[in-house]
Amino acid sequence: QVQLVESGGGLVQPGGSLRLSCAASGFTLDYYAIAWFRQAPGKEREGISCISSTFGVTYYLDLVEGRFITSSDNAKNTVTVYLQMNNLKPEDTAVYYCTIRLSSGCSMTSGLYDYWGQGTQVTVSS
Repeated sequence: QVQLVESGGGLVQPGGSLRLSCAASGFTLDYYAIAWFRQAPGKEREGISCISSTFGVTYYLDLVEGRFITSSDNAKNTVTVYLQMNNLKPEDTAVYYCTIRLSSGCSMTSGLYDYWGQGTQVTVSS
């Protein structure tokens, strides 16, 4: 059974940093794509970045370029994907989700992903 467990959200002041983690398990590690999306109140869900087992990291959201860094660690039966967020701005406030696609590579289309984490709230405010 595929599981995605997120952690690391919270309240931070503008200019601060947070690191989100997504522990993914229950699938074969040979071919997958794990992405980060976010959704702010009243807005559509938007793709931030994706890391695949074959092509590494792809960034989709220009607004976070240079500020957000995606990386991963592979352990036995578990992939942990991180989203290091630096120089956070109030407009980064959103619920952040990790998601996995098992049959193909990265995409910025949320509907193509197979499983989603529960989401973690990030609030940037002074």
